[in-house]
Amino acid sequence: MQPETIDGKTVKNLVIAHALNGAVVLGQPGGFAVLVKYGANERAVAAQRSRRMRIWRNLNTAAAYVRNELGLERFEIDMSEHDPAATERKRPDTAERQRKLHEAGEQDAWFRGQVQKAIDGIADGSNRVIFEDEWTQKAQLKRADLQRRIGAQGR
Repeated sequence: MQPETIDGKTVKNLVIAHALNGAVVLGQPGGFAVLVKYGANERAVAAQRSRRMRIWRNLNTAAAYVRNELGLERFEIDMSEHDPAATERKRPDTAERQRKLHEAGEQDAWFRGQVQKAIDGIADGSNRVIFEDEWTQKAQLKRADLQRRIGAQGR
């Protein structure tokens, strides 16, 4: 049976309030969970944006969390449910995330190329620089034309 969870922000508030009575690093298939004890309650630290138990891949990182983040020098370790052979952890969102990162990299490279072309065009004279006064005048003419067309549609 999975223990109830507690989110990281609440755990930090308990640490600030010095309300933790202890912790247990609990062996799980493929890693380790951390149970915090406060009052008569014992809850597992939840993963970010999830209500599932957070699983650390190895005992050292789980122990470092208890010591450094929770400020507890002494804590229990329960290895009864630990199965080191069950280390396969699949993240179904990884492929999609990697695809999006690749697309973002391609978009960034394209954009930087377009900017460089514009800069090169200004340097070699093939792109004309439009100064602010000229740009303002063009924008005012476009705005007036749009207002005229909008007015014509209303009739």
